[in-house]
Amino acid sequence: MAKLIVRLDPVATLREAGKSAVPDPAAAAILAELGGADGIAVHLREDRRFIKDRDLRVLRKVVHTRFVFKMAPTSEMLGMALNIKPDIVILLPEMREENSPRGGLDLMVHGSSAAETIDNLVNSGIPVGIFIEPDPDQLKLAHQCSANLVEINTSAYCESTTSAKRKQVLNRIVDTVKLAYRLKIDVQAGGSIGFNTIGAFERLKEIGAFTIGHNIIARAVLIGMQEAVREMRRHIRAL
Repeated sequence: MAKLIVRLDPVATLREAGKSAVPDPAAAAILAELGGADGIAVHLREDRRFIKDRDLRVLRKVVHTRFVFKMAPTSEMLGMALNIKPDIVILLPEMREENSPRGGLDLMVHGSSAAETIDNLVNSGIPVGIFIEPDPDQLKLAHQCSANLVEINTSAYCESTTSAKRKQVLNRIVDTVKLAYRLKIDVQAGGSIGFNTIGAFERLKEIGAFTIGHNIIARAVLIGMQEAVREMRRHIRAL
């Protein structure tokens, strides 16, 4: 069964919106793990608008499953990763105008910086993945960068408003996942996945984990974090 990684950036977004100390991402992480989460992910942005440096340090101590650090391939973030030593790093683009990345890291543009970052992290014993678009060409470039895994961006599928568009994007996702399997690269999926879209990936047994943030946190507002995580795990178990 695929694993569930809960992304906690939306918890920090709520905290910053209220200019308060709550809700605390660390407390949310504990509840998510009690609900059955297989991992916790956060994205430290260059401007620290949501997740803060302190959050990383506290989460590194309290997370007992897998701690996933999402970051841009910059020297500053590399230093943070080497200091925090997460269980895995996922490289993604730094989009200042967006609350969360809507696109994958373009390796045609950022391939050299990604490869250098990966080399430094892997030499320090930290596995590295790359958040990419569902594109076999990007997958091949990730393979050339010696990435340990890829996380395929599913936002275009989950946010599509027509069945034709969804079918087109899903076909690209399938092609990318199948190629990753042939190249022996581990695959995860993430980006706008919710309770009503997770079922679309039932045939893709090659996907080892789903990273889900907003939709779980939104559900948790209504029914609590533990139950929201349990509910999503039931959906994943049914795939």
